[in-house]
Amino acid sequence: MENKFITPEGHKGFLAKKLFSEMGKIQWGAIAYIEKNGGGPENNHIHSDNHIFIVVDGEVKIILGDKEIIAGENQSVFVDGMTPHSIWNNSDKTAVVIKISIER
Repeated sequence: MENKFITPEGHKGFLAKKLFSEMGKIQWGAIAYIEKNGGGPENNHIHSDNHIFIVVDGEVKIILGDKEIIAGENQSVFVDGMTPHSIWNNSDKTAVVIKISIER
């Protein structure tokens, strides 16, 4: 996926970057403010829906099974809901994350 900001044709003073393509039927979405040392759940969990996490501000650590992914501002991460996972703030300031829950 393209990882840079562009100005779409016919726009001005406008920068955009695609964060994800079609990945399934959207179930719901939320915005989270994760404080320093915050996150969760404390024990990784699984469930039937998948997630797309979009980091709006700050930096987060997403635990997926036995690996960790660090994502910063303007980055997105796809999480398979059946992989044990959790999300944690990875910086000294409050992280802002949009979570989109999608059908498996």
